[in-house]
Amino acid sequence: MQQTTGSGSIDCIEGRRYFIDTSDGNLSIIDDVGQEIASDEAARTAALDALPDMARDEIPDGDERTFSVSLRNMRGDIVYSAQLVLKGRWHRPGD
Repeated sequence: MQQTTGSGSIDCIEGRRYFIDTSDGNLSIIDDVGQEIASDEAARTAALDALPDMARDEIPDGDERTFSVSLRNMRGDIVYSAQLVLKGRWHRPGD
């Protein structure tokens, strides 16, 4: 079921469609399917949940890597973004 908001846009009553694009620093994936999510906050949580999963799945070859997500609405506007930065360093005597 759909409804028209005051701005003239159409949203699903059950939720809105969001698209979560990801990048692990080497590979960017554009979400062209999206998913129905009940609220903006739930969409933010879904985007943030993707970051640690990406870090676990893509153990970096080096000691620095930036994982990022962008949350887009149905119009293609980025409405939220976040990054998880991994920085590793050896600590040796005398450093």
